[in-house]
Amino acid sequence: MAETGGSPGTNGSGADCVLDLMPESGIGYLTQALADIGRGLAMWRLGWALGWVDIKLRYRGSLLGPLWLTFSTAVMVAAMGPIYGLLFHMDMRTYVPFLAVSLVLWGFVSGVANDGPTIFTGAAGLIQAARLPFTLHALRALVRNSLILLHNVIVIAVVFALCGVVPAHLGGALPAVVLWGIDGLALSLLLGVVGTRFRDIPPIVSSLMTIAFFVTPVLWEARLVTVDPRFLLFNPFYALLDIIRAPLLGAPAALSSWVAALAYSVLLWVGMLLLFARLRSRLAYWV
Repeated sequence: MAETGGSPGTNGSGADCVLDLMPESGIGYLTQALADIGRGLAMWRLGWALGWVDIKLRYRGSLLGPLWLTFSTAVMVAAMGPIYGLLFHMDMRTYVPFLAVSLVLWGFVSGVANDGPTIFTGAAGLIQAARLPFTLHALRALVRNSLILLHNVIVIAVVFALCGVVPAHLGGALPAVVLWGIDGLALSLLLGVVGTRFRDIPPIVSSLMTIAFFVTPVLWEARLVTVDPRFLLFNPFYALLDIIRAPLLGAPAALSSWVAALAYSVLLWVGMLLLFARLRSRLAYWV
């Protein structure tokens, strides 16, 4: 349903009303979707609070709390670093920092993707109880996974200190961080709509992310590929990882990676807006 314009409680002409019952049509779908996104972003403080509460509730009663995430990531780096470093004949002082950054960043990507299909169904009670923008629930999931990422950054800092790695191009990673946030919001909304309509989507996404983990340069470096490495740009995860991983490891990101990452971001947002705009009004009935 289209929402009222003008001041709250009026329909713009001075008459009191609660809802404008005229159905959405044409450009109205897109207008209301963009308005939903704008209102959701304006409520970022509530999204932050809900994401923080999710983390606290998940680890309520735990001795280390969210630091268990950091501990498990550190164990993975310590166990997998020597093994894969020997298999790939890599210098440990360069491979272990690469692995630490890759695993931490991939944890964020997979977390956003796996949470995406359930952001609306998991908040069904709140959606049915209060009239809030749907974007707020995507922002909540993004905050939750960002907090997990911040906990795991400790692993990167420790590994860099032990291996003597200095991120000389750290400033180049800041635009990539912004792009990651923008894409994370779009991916959450896209998967949220699909996952609400089709309840088989969560296990499908989980399986696809497992496959993507092995075909993306996370455990292995792109330079180990014997064919033209530009073929890796057809993998959107590679481009997104490279634009933030390369600056953290002390090298500027390749221009081709940035071009590919921006192209995939545009496609993601266009697809999300088309789907979200058309089906947004039905989400409250599907949850």
